Amino acid sequence: MRYADVAKAERIRIYDVARVAGVSVATASKALNDTGRMTEATRTRVKQTAAALGFRPNAMARALTKHRSFTVGLLTNDTYGRFTLPVMAGVSEALVDQGVSVFLCGIEDDAALGKVHVDAMLDKQVDGIIATGKRIDRRLPVDLSGLPMPVVYAFTEGPEDAITLVSDDAQGAREAVEWLVQAGRKNIVHVTGPETFVSVGERARAFRAVVGEAGRVLHGPWSEAWGHEAVGRLWSEAGDKPDAVFCGNDQIARGVVDALRERGIVVPDQVSVVGFDNWEIVSAATRPPLTSVDMNLKELGREAGRLILELAEGKPVEPGVRQLPCKLVVRQSCGGVRRSSDQQGGVLEEV
Repeated sequence: MRYADVAKAERIRIYDVARVAGVSVATASKALNDTGRMTEATRTRVKQTAAALGFRPNAMARALTKHRSFTVGLLTNDTYGRFTLPVMAGVSEALVDQGVSVFLCGIEDDAALGKVHVDAMLDKQVDGIIATGKRIDRRLPVDLSGLPMPVVYAFTEGPEDAITLVSDDAQGAREAVEWLVQAGRKNIVHVTGPETFVSVGERARAFRAVVGEAGRVLHGPWSEAWGHEAVGRLWSEAGDKPDAVFCGNDQIARGVVDALRERGIVVPDQVSVVGFDNWEIVSAATRPPLTSVDMNLKELGREAGRLILELAEGKPVEPGVRQLPCKLVVRQSCGGVRRSSDQQGGVLEEV
């Protein structure tokens, strides 16, 4: 039977795969599940046949065989999706080739709603839960301890004995400020968000570790308006003006760039500006396009997906906080020349 003839069937079954591949149903099943003893050529032939036929394993039968649901829940209170969407994209990439589906539940900051979604995940018997949010120093308003499935925390605070993934804010900030120093900037100011955020403190400490303890840090809201206001404050003061501004997020940086333009100050010729987050709808639309620190949230999601799979398969995973490196994405707003990441020991991307 030709592939095309079989493909016309209403549903491709494992019996069809076995017949076309010239093996028994048992051998076909073992080949597709990477179990049993057979030659590598046979296993490859069966898999290629299945792919050509468009064979899709019956999810329920596979779940019964493996004692798994092949679904993972993603809980978040980031209803805007600024941080959750790239994390989810990474999770999905890590799981799709394993035949695992992801479903997203937005719980806002509502504990009762969180419990409803967790109960639904328990009913579905998900293989695991990935908890994510909008800041690394706040827990979701729902208790995930003592659940009968593994939990991984990504870009949100988890219990001390949990597996928690966060971006390395200090490393990202250090990369940005070192770039500005290498570009010849002497008077760098850090305009950032509220002091109550752990990430703000980590970035500010990294900033001062490069420029010195006298380095000036201005705190305010996470907004363009604050960036605009900070420039007004700095340029109204007597004395030398900054020749670089390192910002705590891209919204602040955009406000800084706009305020500098209004004063006739050319970015980056007179003042370099660097943001944090690499939120492309802001950084790419800024004029000039904004250099920014990318927190690699998609990679963080991939790692969360990989770990939840290992836990679902019963593999041991050491608990603790894991920091993933950030990446400096260089655009026109900072000036300077491209450097080698090998020389500086960091991660760099130029666009």
